[in-house]
Amino acid sequence: MQMRDRDMLPKLIVIEGTNASGKSSLGVELALRFDGEIVSADSRQVYRRMDLGSGKITPEETRGVPHHLIDVREPGEFFSMADFQRLAYEAIDGILDRGHVPFLVGGTGLYVDAVADGYVLSEKAPDPAVRERLETYETPQLYAMLKEQVPDTEIDPKNRHRVMRALEKLEAEDYTPGRKEPRFELLKLGVTWPREVLKQRIDERLETRLRQGMVEEVRALLDDGVSEVFLTKLGLEYKYLTWYLTGKMGMEQMKEELGNAIKRFAKRQMTWFRRDERIHWLDMAAEPVEEASDLIRNFLEV
Repeated sequence: MQMRDRDMLPKLIVIEGTNASGKSSLGVELALRFDGEIVSADSRQVYRRMDLGSGKITPEETRGVPHHLIDVREPGEFFSMADFQRLAYEAIDGILDRGHVPFLVGGTGLYVDAVADGYVLSEKAPDPAVRERLETYETPQLYAMLKEQVPDTEIDPKNRHRVMRALEKLEAEDYTPGRKEPRFELLKLGVTWPREVLKQRIDERLETRLRQGMVEEVRALLDDGVSEVFLTKLGLEYKYLTWYLTGKMGMEQMKEELGNAIKRFAKRQMTWFRRDERIHWLDMAAEPVEEASDLIRNFLEV
């Protein structure tokens, strides 16, 4: 059990990795071993009724381990990285107050880093008029506009959301790039597989979720009035299944293009994670639970 000390930062264990890597089940196993609770770091799992498409852990799969920041918004509601960070901080503080070990588990790199590294974020919501105007530009144009105002920006030029959000903040005179105020001492564990194995895991998981009713899940969201724009902006499963259900592509084309898109996304995830030299990458083909347990035990005892 973790003790809190006024002179020390509380300890946070981070488990991050690619789609279909098995990080959720690993997180549960480790939380059971170390009296932990899990904060989900996934930008789509915050939405209710979006289960199969987001790869949300099932109640049975949690094995009784408390999970936080799952099902906290209705589909279509605005939810920013700042919202996630605020709720994650609250959840982690609660876990620590109960004397348990907090685990931050997920694959949305920005969400993970916002909490783990203490990004200083604005609580201001985007101005709809500014957002509507910026949406009319292509991503390279938006990035050029950002570079003109912030020549040394480190934002990925292909990350349309972050580029647009930076421009919105500049217009609102609310832009503070790069500021961090870390709240936690970290142990960061990475979960992934060799490329060919990961591709196979992605294909198998996609087929399984389609059999379990992922198409029906998205159809029900559309029938309930969740907008096509919202679903397509979520990307991957929700984008391609919306396109299939609205007649923009057939089933086989959808499956092939979606599978390829998930694999490209997993590659981008790894590019993001590989920049962080603090991550200890677990050997998933050996004994990852034992390897992680040894690291966690040493981390908590220091």
